[in-house]
Amino acid sequence: MKIIFATGNKNKMREINEIMEGTGYDIIPASDEGINADPDENGMSFEENALIKARAVYELSDKKSIVMADDSGLSVDALGGETGELGIHSARFMGHDTPYDVKNKEILDRLKSVPDKDRTARFICAVAAVLPSGREIVVREAMEGFISHEIAGANGFGYDPIFYLPEFNMTSAEISSEAKNLISHRGKALRHIRAVLGELKDKI
Repeated sequence: MKIIFATGNKNKMREINEIMEGTGYDIIPASDEGINADPDENGMSFEENALIKARAVYELSDKKSIVMADDSGLSVDALGGETGELGIHSARFMGHDTPYDVKNKEILDRLKSVPDKDRTARFICAVAAVLPSGREIVVREAMEGFISHEIAGANGFGYDPIFYLPEFNMTSAEISSEAKNLISHRGKALRHIRAVLGELKDKI
């Protein structure tokens, strides 16, 4: 059985395939099925937005495959948390087309006078799956850390270069892909939903 993933992000698809390797599912982006869904992500939580995307692709699919979608973002406590300027609005912060090095510099500038103890942040990821039957599953995981004082690292994308992980003394753009997949919000959420799908495999 196929899993159609509602994303066109090549970096994200690489992570997804690394983490979901060995499941027995053929995981492909929605574009490979000729599906181009762009729903209005107007949910009030990561879970709601993940479901909005998964449902939109499911309705355009042949309904014989599992459809999955994720919604993730950077929640910065000093900037309003999950429903603040970033959080569920992370991809839209300063506009979709604004380069992330510009976005990251803006965040560092805004937090310039914020002391280390108050620079707490977390990456959050919700993954939604719609089964061929129409049954819906949603899971949520997070990766805790802090906002750094400078941009560092090239082994990541998005806000990774400013997300400091104290246990590594590095940003999430400086650690290896293998280490990141073990601790990342998306890695945890994908392993969580992988386990749920494994339990349901005979019933899908």
